[in-house]
Amino acid sequence: MKKTDDQVLVIFGGSGDLTKRKLIPAVFNLFKGGFLPKCYAVVGVGRTEYSDEEYRKSVVFENEHLNEKDKVSESDLKRFSDLIYYQSLDTKDVDSYANLKEKLNQLDQSKATCHNYIFYLSTPPSLYEVIAEGLAANNLNNQEDGWTRLIVEKPFGYDLESAKHLNEHLLKFFAEDQLYRIDHYLGKETVQNMFVTRFANSIFEPLWNRNYIHRVEITAAESVGVEKRGGYYDSSGALRDMVQNHLFQLVALVAMEPPVKADAESIRNEKLKVFQSLRPYTKEDIANHVIRGQYMSSTIKGEKVPGYREEEGVGEESKTETYAALKFYIDNWRWAGVPFYIRTGKRMPTRVTEVVIHFKPNHHHLFSSNSNLANPQNTLVLRIQPNEGILLKFAMKIPGAGYNTEQVNMDFHYDDLSNVYVPDAYERLILDCMQGDATLYARGDSTEAAWEFIDPILRAWENEEIPVYGYPAGTWGPENADTLIEGEQMTWRYPCSNLTDDGNYCEL
Repeated sequence: MKKTDDQVLVIFGGSGDLTKRKLIPAVFNLFKGGFLPKCYAVVGVGRTEYSDEEYRKSVVFENEHLNEKDKVSESDLKRFSDLIYYQSLDTKDVDSYANLKEKLNQLDQSKATCHNYIFYLSTPPSLYEVIAEGLAANNLNNQEDGWTRLIVEKPFGYDLESAKHLNEHLLKFFAEDQLYRIDHYLGKETVQNMFVTRFANSIFEPLWNRNYIHRVEITAAESVGVEKRGGYYDSSGALRDMVQNHLFQLVALVAMEPPVKADAESIRNEKLKVFQSLRPYTKEDIANHVIRGQYMSSTIKGEKVPGYREEEGVGEESKTETYAALKFYIDNWRWAGVPFYIRTGKRMPTRVTEVVIHFKPNHHHLFSSNSNLANPQNTLVLRIQPNEGILLKFAMKIPGAGYNTEQVNMDFHYDDLSNVYVPDAYERLILDCMQGDATLYARGDSTEAAWEFIDPILRAWENEEIPVYGYPAGTWGPENADTLIEGEQMTWRYPCSNLTDDGNYCEL
């Protein structure tokens, strides 16, 4: 276990939803697990006027999101609340940052936090540059007496140009090794386990290439709609909200070469190479290999649900995609000619995220009358959520005369590990930042490389007549998406929320 320095976590947007729902509960769980250093404090920063006691009441004692709150003792809550402080601040007023600096100096003296600070920007992206500049103007980016780190929430830009501008601006005030671009998908235990599954097992790594893999498929489906976020989502869409960051990070973990060492620099170097190897789209590719869709009103389990354009904050003629499916190639030695398919959508039949490795069929089809199928028995499913685990599908002989085969499952679930605590994604990522480990954080050059691939799609959608396909809420998206998959009689895998007994029954 790495040593964790004494420090202060400063949360800009301290009275916001993310802070209450994710950040404070994550720090509380680290506190309960004994992962916080001896000298530690959290300072919430926001425009709202709070005293320390009023803020503690809001984010601790009245916070329904604290893990298993009904099982938490009042003494635990009280001891944890003693670590919480608040500073009112106008983020656009450079002079007001002096008040924050004074608060931190006081904590350094009273709690011996050693001038080590994490600044977490849980704010709208428009404030990232403003806050970075305000901190620097008050010398809060200085590392002479301790260290300073800046955690930036997604989105990392709106397109390639804005991503480059954001990176350039942040680097004026903070060094790259001080910047932690957080993607909570990378904090999930099952995402990290993909790295181990590949490189720790000799039964997989020799097969992990163009010689044995037919295609790679990644799905991130949500059963909910845009809910109360229609205004935000209508300016974003599925491609920006999910594909450019979350799903491309999964692609990088699946496709990367073995790093020299299991450290942040080596791993992030290999992930960058994957993004640099993406085959750029031509206009024809975008028309044929990218599909966008938008959910329409429907009835799900007897309940009428609105279409996307009927949601609050969404324009009546909006072309914003709630579904995106892409087919693309990675032009390097390992993956030459292997198609990658990714899709994400809202208002789908179930909530599920998984990576599916489809292996090639045997060259000699002894036991199959249909040689066109890409060996459906040999499939490896890496389930991210829910029912987290790994599923391997292969063929076994049906008892009796002849050589009739049936697909069977071999699976592992994280729930099977008794007495093992699986941390929340934000717990893991905050702890990593506390310890200076940037392995699970995105690097600036990687975010720009991902945007370079996505940007032509966004421009084509804005400037050319490319259709937006409708799909009824509660379905797997536009039927046109099945035409992306290469090969006769091949379609997407349509998963259920249950990984156990996959193929025998479907739980939605």
